Amino acid sequence: MRLLLDTHVFIWYILDIQQLSTTVRALIDNEDNEIMLSTASI
Repeated sequence: MRLLLDTHVFIWYILDIQQLSTTVRALIDNEDNEIMLSTASI
């Protein structure tokens, strides 16, 4: 599955913010998923 991460989701994930749901964390951690981040977020 392809996942386009919102800027705040990306930041929360890399900073290990606990408010990010376990479902979202599991989707990002799943190596079968392709994670994408908009260049506007960088």
